[in-house]
Amino acid sequence: MAFDKIEQFISEKTDFPLKDRYDVPASKITFPGGAHYRMEIPGIEGVSNFESMLVEAEKRNLPIHRVIGTVGGSALLDSQELKEYARIGAESKTEVLLNPVPSRGWDTGRQYVTSEGFVSGMRIRGHDNLYYWLKEFDRCLEAGIRGFLIPDEGLLYLLGDMRKEGAIPKNVKFKVSVFAGHANGIGGRLLEELGADSFNPLADLSLPMLASIRSVVNIPLDVYMSIVDSMGGHQRQLESAEIARICSPVYFKFEPGKNECDLYNAWKEFSYLDFLVKEKVKYADICREWCEKSGYGLVFNDSREDLSIPEP
Repeated sequence: MAFDKIEQFISEKTDFPLKDRYDVPASKITFPGGAHYRMEIPGIEGVSNFESMLVEAEKRNLPIHRVIGTVGGSALLDSQELKEYARIGAESKTEVLLNPVPSRGWDTGRQYVTSEGFVSGMRIRGHDNLYYWLKEFDRCLEAGIRGFLIPDEGLLYLLGDMRKEGAIPKNVKFKVSVFAGHANGIGGRLLEELGADSFNPLADLSLPMLASIRSVVNIPLDVYMSIVDSMGGHQRQLESAEIARICSPVYFKFEPGKNECDLYNAWKEFSYLDFLVKEKVKYADICREWCEKSGYGLVFNDSREDLSIPEP
């Protein structure tokens, strides 16, 4: 088949770009409330960690709109801790997205943690593990949590249908994790159609790659501004304004540290996590400064009406 027919199909029958957007156009959409960017702090693994984050955010007068919590699995919190976590989210009006169960690196399958097994991704293994995920999901719903981190498109497909049919609350939101490994606009569009409310593309994408995704995806993008050393260790604070301009609506997210296992294993050193969360909030403050000094007229505000705030 002549390649010109492929090009013609993409240009005439789809709205997908044929190549990355090297013109890096400014996004034409924002969050409800008009903001171009918001702040997301991942890795809030327990109640004290959540409280430490809020204290630091208040000290810096910096709105934190959402937290990604219990990346090691909310199953590691007892019921009282889970309810307290939801209460703190509700009182602070912070969107809370939890990961219900330990995924590939921590369940009984070990292929993922071998030298080559990582290429298979962190999707859920088998229907028993889907069942356990849904059971823990139900426990989180009972505690009042209304947002969840999703590592698997099949799970997203099921949850999207359940939400449409009213089997779960209509105001539950789903963020697709970087662990699902999506990195282009076609994958992003698929996630949006399956019911994702935002998605986290791979952390090492260039500005033209991010621009190509935004050109065909309407849901918020969650972009790493800081990432653990074991996944590249890059720091993108200097690009804050460009990322906000190109990717709006975008959540800036911050995850410094040595590696994922250090942060999200079953046992945790919370003094270390509490130190890191202060660094995360500081990095968010730095990104805000870069955006404010950019001259792009980027809006950052404390509008929260569309967030999935817990309902304990």
